[in-house]
Amino acid sequence: MDYLLWRKNNIDGPDQDKYPYPWIIWYIWKARNDKLFRGIDRDPLELVRYAKSECQAWFDANKVIPVVQGPEIEDQAISLDNICLLDGSWTSQSQFSGCGWVWMDSGGKIELMGTRNIPRRESALHSEVKALRWAMENMLQHSTCQRFGTDYKELIAMIKDPAAWPSFATELERIETLLICFSDFDISYVPRTHNQFSDFFSKNS
Repeated sequence: MDYLLWRKNNIDGPDQDKYPYPWIIWYIWKARNDKLFRGIDRDPLELVRYAKSECQAWFDANKVIPVVQGPEIEDQAISLDNICLLDGSWTSQSQFSGCGWVWMDSGGKIELMGTRNIPRRESALHSEVKALRWAMENMLQHSTCQRFGTDYKELIAMIKDPAAWPSFATELERIETLLICFSDFDISYVPRTHNQFSDFFSKNS
């Protein structure tokens, strides 16, 4: 705390300091909860490294995305205006899966965001489907957004051809019910490098 509140302002090149302290404090708090309620010990050095990497990802996500010349499908993939970016997180060791979404308006400005955790689903793709469904429900309630973006190509294939995914029939029926409420629904691929906000929220929900 002495360094954070006083000494940090006197270091050489303070502009190179990415201010990872909120992330470090947050992950210390989460590690404390894991220790108390789940009996899980976290390595302190690994905790700091992970917090700093998440901080860097946050700053990278705030950088202006350059315009890339290429095929039309690529231009659409990085057109982040009036779109809801979503992501689901899943690991076999965790008790929970995470969902995150971010709605960006026509100017590319973040208007709304959401994050939640749910009991761990059967697979990563199940978590992605759940994230899409939750994002659709929120867009219907809070905006007029019709476009959705994901870095999970299998999710797009599933929505475009649900009959090819019989094991997801129940989940897809719920999605199809929501689709009735959208007049111009569209879901497209967005590279993970442009989907870091929702990725961050899903992993930290």
